[in-house]
Amino acid sequence: MTVTDRTDRVAIDPFGADITAEMARLRSLGPIVPVELPGGIPAWAPTGYDTLKELILDARVSKDPRRHWRLWPEIGEHPSWGWILGWVGVINMLSTYGADHTRLRRLVAPSFTQRRTEKMRSRVETITAELLDALDKGGADDATGAAVDLKAGFAHPLPMRMICELFGVPEELREDTAGLIAAIMDTSDPSPEHAAFVQQQIGTVLGALIAHRTEHPGDDLTTELIRVRDQDGDRLSAEELVYTLLLVIGAGFETTVNLIGNAVVALLTHPEQLAAVRSGEIGWDAVIDETLRVHPSIASLPLRFAVTDIEIGGVTIAAGDAIITTYAAAGLDPVHYGPDADSFDASRGADDHLAFGIGVHRCIGAPLARVEALTALPALFERFPGLQLAVGAEELRQVPSFIAFGWQEIPVRLRA
Repeated sequence: MTVTDRTDRVAIDPFGADITAEMARLRSLGPIVPVELPGGIPAWAPTGYDTLKELILDARVSKDPRRHWRLWPEIGEHPSWGWILGWVGVINMLSTYGADHTRLRRLVAPSFTQRRTEKMRSRVETITAELLDALDKGGADDATGAAVDLKAGFAHPLPMRMICELFGVPEELREDTAGLIAAIMDTSDPSPEHAAFVQQQIGTVLGALIAHRTEHPGDDLTTELIRVRDQDGDRLSAEELVYTLLLVIGAGFETTVNLIGNAVVALLTHPEQLAAVRSGEIGWDAVIDETLRVHPSIASLPLRFAVTDIEIGGVTIAAGDAIITTYAAAGLDPVHYGPDADSFDASRGADDHLAFGIGVHRCIGAPLARVEALTALPALFERFPGLQLAVGAEELRQVPSFIAFGWQEIPVRLRA
């Protein structure tokens, strides 16, 4: 039996309105559950830590739809499936398998060295200070008690400026770059029109970036990826270059926005833990790990594919079936993290979370994301010790996505 044969597939909420509750519901149905993604795409959803980890590390699980997704030839027959092309219809490290993936990672990974990450640390500190100064000088907050949006004023522009500087994105393309990533993350509209808009923007925005850096090379990663060759003379093709930029810019930007925002909300809604952090009882690294466990920046990542039949969790994932990578479910698994797994507890010691991936597909930008968060969070709470949410936590609105796990706005008062 394949996932496409099942009539009891659970429809995943395309708006991601309550990802935590959705993962709990799926877990109650078994260790791996047939689901339906926006537009009617069938897939399997692992619901536990061990199940997901086993599948991620299983060599029989591919990320190449062209070779291993049975329904790949049918995409054109389903207009509402077009949105998935922004995730699996591209050729980069996220959508390749075996030797193809090894080749692309070999070409790209040298650009993301520890040395380069450390070199960026001082720039992260400078931008953080500038953004905090701008918030501090806003004035209205002190005078009227009005709320400010911490996402728009801090959590978003810090990673955005960092990734644009890292990749040499010129000022005139930055707004369009942010809009492109937001459009890809938005899974609330599976219409053909939205899918076509995304594909058009990929070519337009990233094409313009490549053209700009080809004509005006600099000390940036776009220039480096344009020029990169390995010892055999291999290099990224034009198509691979576009889609590699899509991956590394998107992954290096949107995920860090959510990491910073989610950590702020978690601490403001758990003041006793914030006090423990301030006293030094709990370290900032532990805050980041617990945030990534409970509120991973990517809740579920499409798609992986069974190369052969796989027996797991009492079911058979048939060769050619699709699998969703459910980081949010794994992080909240009570079997692995205990009966209070759905509670934020920075003293837990959750450094084994899977939010950055594991194995050959582990995120190569994870060190930079951690540097940004480890710089931004302490600086924010030191500058504004009276920081508090301006609305109840239940009033915060999730971004319209089952993939991204973050808030549309984070209204705060800078001073109590």
